[in-house]
Amino acid sequence: MTDFWAVMADRLPYFLPVLAAGAVMTVKVTVGALAFALTAGLVVALMRISRLRLLRVVSTAYVELFRGTPALVQLFIIYFGLSDLGIDIAPVPAAIVGLGMNGAAYLSEIYRAGIQEIHKGQMEAALSLGMTPARAMQDIILPQAVRLMLPPISNFSIVLLKDTSLVSSIAAPEIMFYARNLRTETFLSMHIYLIVAVLYLCMTLPMSRVVARLERARKAWH
Repeated sequence: MTDFWAVMADRLPYFLPVLAAGAVMTVKVTVGALAFALTAGLVVALMRISRLRLLRVVSTAYVELFRGTPALVQLFIIYFGLSDLGIDIAPVPAAIVGLGMNGAAYLSEIYRAGIQEIHKGQMEAALSLGMTPARAMQDIILPQAVRLMLPPISNFSIVLLKDTSLVSSIAAPEIMFYARNLRTETFLSMHIYLIVAVLYLCMTLPMSRVVARLERARKAWH
């Protein structure tokens, strides 16, 4: 055990900058995928509550497809599968699009639940005042629903950050990609992955604190 910590102290100055660079890319991929998922998820949610049957069918199929298949398979289809069709996407954009499309399926359900939590009488009242459905949704329904949706969306962002570990499989240079390279170079698996675990913890703990505060604020609002 003494040798373990001695090696850790000796190699830490070499490992940490490399893994920290991967952690920065992990955050960038997370932010990009989250922005994609937030936007696409809202569109899918609005389609699911639409009065048009075709939109409901398409959005339901999208949600079932992306929730019913592994995110890793989706990443492989986007990165390797599209390449076979002559559509080449760089690893990082492929990672953002893949995780974003997967996340949109889950966020759409959060959006839908939040919107449907608002009493339908508010929409009816807005329409009776001459507002269009789109304007009523934008000005009346969504601002109230956001308060309900923030805690689960924040929880989702934590899960998304951890799921970025999958994108090393398509050569996106995030933290697990560098960890795997260092392991191949040094064969010090436990040392490397212990540092990786600490780095992930440092990124997720502040986010968990934010979620806890949002949960308390949500209960107070109710």
